[in-house]
Amino acid sequence: MSTNPLQKLGDFGQSPWLDFIRRHLITSGELQRLIDEDGLKGVTSNPAIFDKAVEGSHDYDEAIRALANQNNSVQEIYQDVTVEDIQWAADIFYPLYEKVDGKDGYVSLEVNPHLARDTDGTIAEARRLWKVAGRPNIFIKVPATKEGLPAIQQLLSEGINVNVTLLFGLPRYEEVAEAYIGGLEARAQKGEPIARVASVASFFLSRIDVLVDPMLEKMMAGGGDKATAAKNLHGQVAIASAKIAYQHYKRIFGQERFKALADKGARPQRVLWASTSTKNPEYSDIKYVEALIGPNTVNTMPMETLEAYRDHGNPAARLEEGVDEAAGVLQRLPEVGIDLTRVTRQLVEEGIEKFNKPFDSLLNTLEKKARAVKS
Repeated sequence: MSTNPLQKLGDFGQSPWLDFIRRHLITSGELQRLIDEDGLKGVTSNPAIFDKAVEGSHDYDEAIRALANQNNSVQEIYQDVTVEDIQWAADIFYPLYEKVDGKDGYVSLEVNPHLARDTDGTIAEARRLWKVAGRPNIFIKVPATKEGLPAIQQLLSEGINVNVTLLFGLPRYEEVAEAYIGGLEARAQKGEPIARVASVASFFLSRIDVLVDPMLEKMMAGGGDKATAAKNLHGQVAIASAKIAYQHYKRIFGQERFKALADKGARPQRVLWASTSTKNPEYSDIKYVEALIGPNTVNTMPMETLEAYRDHGNPAARLEEGVDEAAGVLQRLPEVGIDLTRVTRQLVEEGIEKFNKPFDSLLNTLEKKARAVKS
């Protein structure tokens, strides 16, 4: 019996994924080792991850040189180097994907973040990436913006797997689940298979506490009854949101509407806990893993969080513990003047910008390297 805490997550129905990709991780055999020894079941990427990988290493120099000498544009170089990583990683995960009948073994690739407010542009970009990557075990990441919702539904109806990203609020989660079910229904009505169409709904967690905690700390410093209330809420909001989101998930995918799709082979859209690195050094470095272990969920961790959990994780089924208390946390936020809907709306806007900047930085890095090669 394994004593590795990462391996044990599977005993409770949770799949550990890695929120990191880099060419050396793939070519060195490290990714395969993580699969074999840690039970890793997937990989997610984003523009910030690729920016750090290209800027901070020489892994891509040879590929950039070859592409630049063929007079490829910066956009073409970007697509080639990122898609190639995704393809290689997907191939490594493919045996797992087949073994578990498509439940796990996925690698995620994000659409251009500048398209977050462009429904048609997102659909076109996602279709292109899906075709270019040419692997059944990839997810195309689409943000959970208002404009992203119809794109998500359309892509799923075409059989394109979608990782719904930048998800913070519970009302928006309801809309995301609706888009997933609607997409499968549209596909089933066309007589197309739905058993291998996959999706995850990715809740970004630590960023919620990063925004809300300073508001609460200001109240705590002020003293009085409000300070006491704020202290009781401090550091609790993200995990409370996740626990309530999971209750919504169980309700939505336990209804007759989805059961009709399940009879045709459909799987629920799993909830995925993202942004699980701890930003506040006063909190445990595995805070956003330990509290949210439960059936049919995913936790995608950056490398440092994955390593920390391997070292001192203590897996147990905690996701459905303290649900009433979690609901109470969310209900008490208005008492201290915090509007969670407004908070999550702000987080979406900030999240788009957090991906736009590294995307632009990555293109700039590629342009510099390509120009250096040519000169």
